[in-house]
Amino acid sequence: MTEAVSPTDVAARSSGGRLGVVGAGTMGAGIAQVALDAGWSVRLHDAIGTASERGRDRILDGLRRRAAKLGLVRTSTTAWIDERITRLALAPDLDAVVECADLVIEAIVEDLEAKRALFAVLDAAAPPATILATNTSALSVTAIAEGARTHPERVLGLHFFNPAPVLLLVEVVAAAQTDATDLERATAIVTAWRKTPVRSADSPGFIVNRVNRPFTIEALRMLEAAEARVGEIDAALRGVGFPMGPFELMDLVGLDVNLAAATGVWEGLGRPDRLRPSPIQAWLLEHGRLGRKSGVGFYRHDTGHDPVPEPLPHDIAPVPRSGRSLTPREIARRIRSAIAAEAILARDAGVASESDIDTALWLGAAHTEGPFAWLRRNDG
Repeated sequence: MTEAVSPTDVAARSSGGRLGVVGAGTMGAGIAQVALDAGWSVRLHDAIGTASERGRDRILDGLRRRAAKLGLVRTSTTAWIDERITRLALAPDLDAVVECADLVIEAIVEDLEAKRALFAVLDAAAPPATILATNTSALSVTAIAEGARTHPERVLGLHFFNPAPVLLLVEVVAAAQTDATDLERATAIVTAWRKTPVRSADSPGFIVNRVNRPFTIEALRMLEAAEARVGEIDAALRGVGFPMGPFELMDLVGLDVNLAAATGVWEGLGRPDRLRPSPIQAWLLEHGRLGRKSGVGFYRHDTGHDPVPEPLPHDIAPVPRSGRSLTPREIARRIRSAIAAEAILARDAGVASESDIDTALWLGAAHTEGPFAWLRRNDG
């Protein structure tokens, strides 16, 4: 167990500490930028070629965008960026990453064995008081922590959402081995970085990727049953405050990414029928319709005009009969009810508290209110 840390020490480490980041891709660079902006020093390492240098360029671009958003004048912008970027160092190896680090965050490929192997090295090299965190969005933090043979109790999950410098939510995930003091320290650090932490047990999908899964799955069920059309469902959800509907969201994220996430949560929870992926998703992947990145998914995006729904085979997505579609209110209520039902299951399973689930869906999935707040407002 890590030695006890006083509240004063926690605060000091939270306001100006030392971070190591392993993985200089989009997420790793984004997390590094967040820490730099909060006054931390950062050492960044990536084992792939010139990836660390590209990560530094990403961070610099991100800081420039942040400065522009703040409306700083040119001279102030230069000083503002320089003050941050000078606290970034590219580490040549993992020993340099962990040296004197208060926290190390891993943001490498989503591969369990690769992460376990990395945590074995980090655990052997890092000082005993260093917290080791994974940014995984899909893998078991407990399974990753098994790679740390000496101090598995200091391993936990810090799941940032993309883009990390912009989105406020961080899921703080306790593995079975995680020490309570280290969990408190990590939560304090996230708060000091001006992010909003929510606590999650180590359960498939954590909070957002599980509880919000019916947003797309229930919409697909309506499509399968000829209860509504793609455009009708998306319009209904936009009509109650969502920035985009479920099919627009799947096209944005990528149908391949969405199906992989849906399958991971479904299998991790024991393949419950309520979360079973749709054959429509598999058909789209088989036919190369991945969404915006391929030009066509549920919508056609490659015409130079506003996207329009792209037809699907009637045997997997039959067209509703005239006058038989669900109303916008029925569509929105059914999807929100399915999300609320999943939220109740997650709460009852000890995944997270009602307040943390509401916060997570609000900040991490662009809900206008969390599922429990929605239930209370609708006498649920």
